[in-house]
Amino acid sequence: MKLLAFLRPLLEAAALVAAVVLGLRLITGLFSRKTYVYRLHYARQLRLLFWPLLCLGVGLPFLGAFFYADALAPHEWALLLLMAVVVLGFAGPALLLHLQYAARNLHTALVFEPKQNRLEVYEGATRIPFEKHDLLRVERVTCRSRRAFWNSYDYLRLHLRDGQTVTLTSVLTDLGPLTEFLRSTPLEKRQVWACWL
Repeated sequence: MKLLAFLRPLLEAAALVAAVVLGLRLITGLFSRKTYVYRLHYARQLRLLFWPLLCLGVGLPFLGAFFYADALAPHEWALLLLMAVVVLGFAGPALLLHLQYAARNLHTALVFEPKQNRLEVYEGATRIPFEKHDLLRVERVTCRSRRAFWNSYDYLRLHLRDGQTVTLTSVLTDLGPLTEFLRSTPLEKRQVWACWL
């Protein structure tokens, strides 16, 4: 019962924070205009990390309760180990992918305006110089599993004529419209279990 009394204020605080964030998102969404510049943004990252963080938020306090017990029986240790494997097995790969993608595109800005036929990629303040005709091929890697927490992590690699490779990940934006925009270039589609870079 002590654990439930401890978790109740945390859950109430989490619900309050979620309500405030959603309310602010709704209000700012009403007064904002459509943007064509994509960078790492907290709302997209929160949407991608929602289920892994929820899994950790539910599973880790349960695991922590075992460490407050005086002595554990062998079947309780087995349950603890099984629960740790389940929690980390679901949330771990998604968190690692997110960290990898965020590190890759931390300083990347994508300007994508399909109606104006405009696609520009910036690393920091420097524009990577290429046009659509400079693309040799486009590589789209998606997740094979549709039910895992990491299924929304995918990436697009643009192979340029000068040998340079530009990697755009799903932490910037949804890559489906961008792939459709680049349909005139040779497209390689691959599906893998987890889209490691």
